Amino acid sequence: MSSGNFKQELFSQFARVGKALGNANRLELLEFLAQGERGVEALAQVSSLSVANTSQHLQHLKQAGLVIGRKQGQQVLYRLAGDDVIALLDSLRRVAEQRLADVDRLVAQYLREKDSLEPVPATELLERARNGTVTVLDVRPAEEFAAGHLPGAINIPLAELEAHLNHFQLNEQVVAYCRGPYCVLAYDAVSRLREYGFKARRLEDGYPEWQLAGLPVERGS
Repeated sequence: MSSGNFKQELFSQFARVGKALGNANRLELLEFLAQGERGVEALAQVSSLSVANTSQHLQHLKQAGLVIGRKQGQQVLYRLAGDDVIALLDSLRRVAEQRLADVDRLVAQYLREKDSLEPVPATELLERARNGTVTVLDVRPAEEFAAGHLPGAINIPLAELEAHLNHFQLNEQVVAYCRGPYCVLAYDAVSRLREYGFKARRLEDGYPEWQLAGLPVERGS
């Protein structure tokens, strides 16, 4: 095999990963799987896709080595193949932020108008949580929280927030987080808490990025 043919074949393998990532629905499925293991029906529900379409996307991701499936009874549960997949998604996001003006436009139009304050860096939040000077709020669904969450976080899904305002003190800051830096759940939670007079900010990233950084996590409800 010539060196030219070797490189072409090697790059063809790299392109398999790129092709698998070249679909917005698949990227969203990867974000959901970054929260924890899930079945096809559960993924279809949170992504608003049909079960058949979800299964097809998962097969593309599996063939590219990005996700792993395992049988549990009659269903197949999927998870990310490793933390390197989270790192790949994070790199993709950062390149897009730097190189695509449309990303900045979309963020400015939809997210910055919800919250223009600087988010809290992960290391700062960890220190403040250990000192007990902040309430850490996880607004993801309960099953995602149980799969893994920040130490000491309380889980109140966004739809239940108004019913549990007694968990917060007006003189204490609340830092909300969810699935990632562009997850609107945290933005909406911060906006609602401020409307009720609470001091609220967002975590700079989300649970997957926190875990990827090697910061401590807890599991269970």
